[in-house]
Amino acid sequence: MNLHSKRASAFVALGLSAALVLSACGGSDSSEGSSSGGGGDATTVTFLPKNLGNPYFDTSDKGGKAAVTEFKGKFEEVGPQEASPDAQVQYINTAAQQGVNALVVSANDPKAIGDALTQARDAGTKVVTFDSDTEPQYRDLFVQPASAEGIAKKQVDLIAEQIGDSGEIAILSATANATNQNTWIEMMEKELKASHPDIKLVDTVYGDDDDQTSFDKTAALLQSHPDLKGIISPTTVGIAAAARYLSDSDKKGKVALTGLGTPNQMRKYVKDGTVTSFALWNPEDLGYLAAYAAKALVDGDITGKEGDKFTAGKLKDFTVGADSVVVLGEPFVFDKKNIDQFKF
Repeated sequence: MNLHSKRASAFVALGLSAALVLSACGGSDSSEGSSSGGGGDATTVTFLPKNLGNPYFDTSDKGGKAAVTEFKGKFEEVGPQEASPDAQVQYINTAAQQGVNALVVSANDPKAIGDALTQARDAGTKVVTFDSDTEPQYRDLFVQPASAEGIAKKQVDLIAEQIGDSGEIAILSATANATNQNTWIEMMEKELKASHPDIKLVDTVYGDDDDQTSFDKTAALLQSHPDLKGIISPTTVGIAAAARYLSDSDKKGKVALTGLGTPNQMRKYVKDGTVTSFALWNPEDLGYLAAYAAKALVDGDITGKEGDKFTAGKLKDFTVGADSVVVLGEPFVFDKKNIDQFKF
C-alpha cells in the first residue's frame, strides 16, 4: 500500500470509528512518572499552537495528548489567545526554563520566534514544528501535514472545477506572516499561471485566523470585486467564517468557496449548498505524529537527518526527508457524499 492509500485508509477508519470532540485541552495532563525525560523518567512534551480556542489546534493537540499518554509522558498545552509571533515567544522561553524535553510548535512567523527556539534548543529542549514551520535552523524536525505542492494543487483543482476553470478568484488567508499559508499561496499562484490561464487571482486578504475578521474580509472581498466567482481559504477559521457570510448572502450558490476546513465546521454549509467541497488532512493524526517524532528525538532514536526512521504508534513507520521534514500524507477531499462519515 502506498503512502497516500495508507494514510487515507487510516483517516477513514478514524473518522468512522470515533467522534472527536473539539474542545481545548487547556492546562496540563500527565501520566505516571516524573517531569524529567532523563534516564527512565517520563518525557515532557509541551504543545504550542498558533493560538488557543482554534478548533483545528484543539483537534491536533488532542492527538498529541493521546500520543504522549500512550508513551507515558507528560503533556501540556500552552499558547496565546491571538495568533501572533510575539505572543508565542514567552511560552517558548518558559518551556526552556522549565527544562521541557520537547516543544511542539506551530509557528506564527518563520523568523520572529527563531531566537527563542534557538535558546530553548541550547538548553536541551528538542523542537518540533508542525503545521506551520520556522526556518530550518531553528528546529530539529518539521512535521508537515502533506506536501506543500499537493495542498496547493488540490485547492486550485477544486476551485477550478467549481467555477468552470474561468473567472476571478480571491484568497482569504490567515496571518500575513504564516509560513504554511504563504508557501501554499505562492504555489497556488504558480499552479494557476501554469495550468489555469483563464482564472485570475484578483486579491489576497488576511483574516488573522480570527472568525469576525475573516467574516468581515469576506464581505469586503465581495464588495470590492463584484465579478468574483470563487474564494480559496487555506485556513480552517477563514473558510468557516467565509461560509457563514456566504450562506446568508445573495452570493450563496453564485460564489464558490473551497480551501481547508474541518468536517464539523463545514458540514452544514456543504449540506445547504454554500460549499461544494473542501480539503484537509487529519489534524488529530498530525498532532499524534508530532508527539511521537518529539519522543524519538528525545530518546535519540533519530536526530532529524534525512533517512532517519521511527515508528509513530498506530500510524506506523515514517522516514525523515530532506530538510528534516516528515510528511503525514496527502490531502483528503470532503463533499456531500462523504462528510457525514467524519466527526471532527
